[in-house]
Amino acid sequence: MKKIYISLSLLMAMTVAAQNKDTETADKLYAKFEYLDAAKAYEKLAAKGKDAYVYKQIADSYYNLFNAQEASKWYAKLIEIKQQDSETYYRYAQMLKVEGKYEEANKQMQKFASLAPQDQRAVEFKQDPDYLPKLKSQTKLYDEKKLDINDPKYADFGGFVTDDNTFYFASTRNTARRKYGRNEEPYMDIYTATYNNGSFSEPEPLSDLNTQWHDGPATVTGDGNTMYFASESWKEGSFEKDTPGQRTGLIYLFVATKENGKWGNVKAVPFNDKKYSTGNPSVSKDGKTLYFASNRQGSMGGSTDIWKVNVLGNNTYSKPENLGPKVNTEGRENFPFITDDNKLFFASEGRKGFGGMDIFMIDLNKGTEAINLGLPVNSPKDDFAFTFNDTKNIGFFSSNKAGKDNLYLATPICGVEAIVTVKDAKTGKILGGATVAILDDRNNVIQTTTADANGIASYSVDCDRAYVIQASKDGYLQSTFPVSKSRERKVNITADLTPVDVLIVGNEVKLKDIYFEYNKSNITPEGAAELDKLVSLMKSMPNMVIMAKAHTDSRGSAEYNMALSDRRAKAMAQYVISKGIDASRLSGKGYGESEPKVNCGENCTEEQHALNRRIEFIIVKK
Repeated sequence: MKKIYISLSLLMAMTVAAQNKDTETADKLYAKFEYLDAAKAYEKLAAKGKDAYVYKQIADSYYNLFNAQEASKWYAKLIEIKQQDSETYYRYAQMLKVEGKYEEANKQMQKFASLAPQDQRAVEFKQDPDYLPKLKSQTKLYDEKKLDINDPKYADFGGFVTDDNTFYFASTRNTARRKYGRNEEPYMDIYTATYNNGSFSEPEPLSDLNTQWHDGPATVTGDGNTMYFASESWKEGSFEKDTPGQRTGLIYLFVATKENGKWGNVKAVPFNDKKYSTGNPSVSKDGKTLYFASNRQGSMGGSTDIWKVNVLGNNTYSKPENLGPKVNTEGRENFPFITDDNKLFFASEGRKGFGGMDIFMIDLNKGTEAINLGLPVNSPKDDFAFTFNDTKNIGFFSSNKAGKDNLYLATPICGVEAIVTVKDAKTGKILGGATVAILDDRNNVIQTTTADANGIASYSVDCDRAYVIQASKDGYLQSTFPVSKSRERKVNITADLTPVDVLIVGNEVKLKDIYFEYNKSNITPEGAAELDKLVSLMKSMPNMVIMAKAHTDSRGSAEYNMALSDRRAKAMAQYVISKGIDASRLSGKGYGESEPKVNCGENCTEEQHALNRRIEFIIVKK
């Protein structure tokens, strides 16, 4: 299946011109995707002496077979005798990651990045070259389980379940079919089974649609009546002429409809092209948008990208649209799947991952960055074809982590999406650009982000755990908002921020009491939080000038109290100035016990002493 996976699902047919008469036989095998036989033929030539072209062809053959051990060995030999193009170093790094040799893989990525500094993959790598520890420790999103429905010998992949409990997948298990010459497995068919709360009926080939060629994987609209599936261009009598006597088939997309419980009316979609492959479809539930993988003109880097078309009816479609750099890279992207709420899952080898192809997800509604699904779904091997049924809250994906392509169940870990909307507490106005942080129950900051233009920031958090949202914006008081324990999939939090001008009362700025440790003048965390409000106010009113007056009660000597209060006043002023307020706008002076709020002399109560121990922020100028 690996050869099918590469030549059918990932690559357009490619040919290699013979290097010379000695390599002609091996080159023809390579051009026909018979990579194992090609590698053996090239190895015979390599035994006669060092040859960079031969070494590269061997390494690339094993790369296409996903034999990381052999590919790494030959890439190492290759770069010893001659510097290579950037993509060779990238492929070598990928194979090293599969082998778990991450330090060496990083060295090759550094070489790749130096040769192709503008490549998106290089840019991302240079931004965070030591990403792997963080990727390994990120919050687990799914549990995985290999399905019992897998055939012990043959490849199974591309599974998804519909709302009516029909499970579709592609498989090479039909031994009644003729064998595919490139891997000696039967041709691939579309299969169905009935899903019942974690178990499956005996799979059956979808005889309505399967042909003598490779068929699958497939996708079905929400009403269950329209299917798009991949098959070979031979079905249409279409192929690309490469060299005299040699023809190369491509992958085409076909659409079928169901009538009276039978699939039929099969038509090729009109945007197939005999120069490019078009496959691995996913259709939105309403049937209006079709996503697919193709290496057609306009793909980044010449590899397969994720594309989409609008479905206009009667087998007509809009012009194919590339999903752009938010999804695609100069590497290979494939196996798109669109969920009911417009989240796109896809496989990529061009993004930061564990090695091979990893599965990523991007929320197309929000336009956020694609995220790696992490362990255990992703692995150093190829992980791909992730699908998800929102109604049943289960997913499926495919991987060759166990040695061949198998189907896996993906069960979401109990998690909550906390959606924060920041608003003006007085007017209800949306506050885009606010700084929003989420803290755990010990007040440790987990993540800080910026609210979008709609005032929204969102976080994926564990269920049954309490959190705190902290929001701030210039001109508003920083505030916190609790997130209660929940098992709901989504929790909405409204973060109403109060404008800082509420702090102005008459000719003073009123803050909560700012306390100091006994006989000390250093700013405490609690005091800093209050002074930050003053900073926000002064930033929003750039002409404001403040005089900070510190007072003590009458206990202790007058001289001692005067000195202590003066140190405290100046400490507060220095703190505010350190936050970016010009020194000319704020001064601090201690008044000791000279200006009591309650003139109670020697007979003050504790309450009266507390009133006299105060900080006043007098507005000198607005």
